Amino acid sequence: MKNNPREDCPIKQRMQAARDRQKSYADVRHKPLEFQVGDRVMLKVSPWKGVVRFGKRGKLNPRYIGPFKVLAKVGTVAYRLELPQQLSRVHSTFHVSNLKKCLSDEPLAVPLDEIHIDDKLYFVKSTGGILGCVRSSS
Repeated sequence: MKNNPREDCPIKQRMQAARDRQKSYADVRHKPLEFQVGDRVMLKVSPWKGVVRFGKRGKLNPRYIGPFKVLAKVGTVAYRLELPQQLSRVHSTFHVSNLKKCLSDEPLAVPLDEIHIDDKLYFVKSTGGILGCVRSSS
């Protein structure tokens, strides 16, 4: 059975109408993020790959580190950041979805000395020593 060209037209129109409807739903919740050169932003890290415990456990691990200064806008949705020496192995250009506007002062930032991050911005598992043990003789 061959497709009739007359039957394709209403199907394509319905598909386009469904596409437009879904786009309007998504656009309501969409919030465009743009930063200016010199803004301070927080950088998203992945806490679920290689769980690290540096004083905080599980849900209390920081989701963002920083703040870092925006050096330049690269393309339409990427930004180059000024990273400290501890993150020298990480590429300095990030997609806007990995950034968050920093609204606090710099002294309130999470210190990088406590956090161990690999090249892909995953936490590196650190093993803590046993502080001591108590043995009871019975």
